[in-house]
Amino acid sequence: MKTLASILIASLLMISPAKTVYDFQATTIDGEEISMKTFDGKVLLIVNTASKCGYTPQYESLEKLYNTYNKKGLEIVGFPANNFMGQEPGSDDEIKSFCQKNYGVTFPMMSKISVKGKDIHPLYKYLTDKDQNGVVDGAVKWNFQKYLINKKGEVVAKFNPGDDPMDEDITKAIESLL
Repeated sequence: MKTLASILIASLLMISPAKTVYDFQATTIDGEEISMKTFDGKVLLIVNTASKCGYTPQYESLEKLYNTYNKKGLEIVGFPANNFMGQEPGSDDEIKSFCQKNYGVTFPMMSKISVKGKDIHPLYKYLTDKDQNGVVDGAVKWNFQKYLINKKGEVVAKFNPGDDPMDEDITKAIESLL
């Protein structure tokens, strides 16, 4: 026979909302701690970035995508990471300067984090673990891997590092969520 406590715990587990991107914190490239809930109601494209990678020119496409869809409800959030062959060695100030000077980046950039390994940022642990996000599984393959998040903060798709942000598959997926 079940105890009242076990019935209550089971009931609470059934009505507890699943985690979303909004359950996480991040630090902006300027050092401000923010809740990802700041982006509630927006479609998000979360991208791990690097300044010395063969895919670094994707900053240009990311900025074009941002300029095309931001007023319709898209936010792009860049997370610099130095997990792949030391391709993001700079400080947050150096990364910010590089992005603005070379690519005119205006979308939100966060402080450098780890996107894999023992020191993986909790947001990226969520993004890469299907048991947590319910949709996608697998470690980040390389710089510029992209995660598409709906307006409810739920992961809906993952795009490979080599997929240009302006590719039709990505733009159609974004348009379907706006």
